[in-house]
Amino acid sequence: MVSDPTHSLPQLRTSLEDHLLESIVPFWLKHAVDPAGGLNSCIRDDGEVASRDKWLWSQWRAVWVYSSLYNLIEQRDEWLDLAKHICNFAVRFGWDEQVGGWVLCLSGDGKVIRGCDSIYVDSFAIYGLTALARATGDDQYAALAQKTADHALRRLAMPHDEIPHFPYPVPKGARVHGIDMMFALMFWELGQCVDEDKYREAAIVHCDEVFDHYYRPDRDMLLERIAADRSEFPPPLGTTVNPGHVIESMWFQIHIARDRNDQKRIDKAVQLIKRHLEMAWWYDKVHEYAFAHYPVPGYGEWRQKLDREGKPMTDVVALPVKDPFHLPRALIYCVDVLGRLTQ
Repeated sequence: MVSDPTHSLPQLRTSLEDHLLESIVPFWLKHAVDPAGGLNSCIRDDGEVASRDKWLWSQWRAVWVYSSLYNLIEQRDEWLDLAKHICNFAVRFGWDEQVGGWVLCLSGDGKVIRGCDSIYVDSFAIYGLTALARATGDDQYAALAQKTADHALRRLAMPHDEIPHFPYPVPKGARVHGIDMMFALMFWELGQCVDEDKYREAAIVHCDEVFDHYYRPDRDMLLERIAADRSEFPPPLGTTVNPGHVIESMWFQIHIARDRNDQKRIDKAVQLIKRHLEMAWWYDKVHEYAFAHYPVPGYGEWRQKLDREGKPMTDVVALPVKDPFHLPRALIYCVDVLGRLTQ
């Protein structure tokens, strides 16, 4: 069990690292590796495989996780081998040359079930390939990340409501925070990896969109949708604030601003994390609730979703997957940050 969040930072780091390496990572290694290629993520809380369909959204995120475990936690060959195993499946079957992007979903044997229906698959491909390039030093992964980014840049020049945006289409006449939030980080990571200003400059454009337009100083809130001309989008969609999404977005902004030595933007991102966390819950309450309700005893991973009473939900939200991403990524980042704070 993870320690009380009020304990010392070294204790918190140790307990979170133990949870990552002794519960979360072993679950996926035990239950989800498909010998035929890729990772099974259409999987139940007890590890039973519900379907061998491969959502590339999840495959590329898993490539990032195992590459980042190798890059940031420990250089274990099993993690790097799995990242390459998943990547090889996606590369073999998932690129659509006519569209210039990655398909959304493949069957277990690599047949296309859903085509290029989401720009987010391309963002996660850039993310995963960049992390894998860092882990291996292999230029082929960086080159494929650049190919993906170059095609994505052309698609991102379109109005947001014309960009494939599964699972939630962009309302007519709207821009969505998710696109700018994601590609800010993905382009920045790639630009840093290959030392290419083209991608770093594209990242900063998306960063500035987040702070200059989605953020509304009069309310000190960051909106999920604005109008295409950056004015207000009508309610209720135009007044939606998602605290969790904002906190995630500000992680990205801090990461980029740290590389740029931009203390002013770091301070603003930290302020917005605090503001949106306090709009929802305080940190200690989030920590205590999460570890009391989400872990699945005897299996290691967390439940994907709970209802308002804390009971497990079985209906599909967004994708029919148990994604090996948000939880391990959060733990990887927490362990990394706490390690730097306690050195």
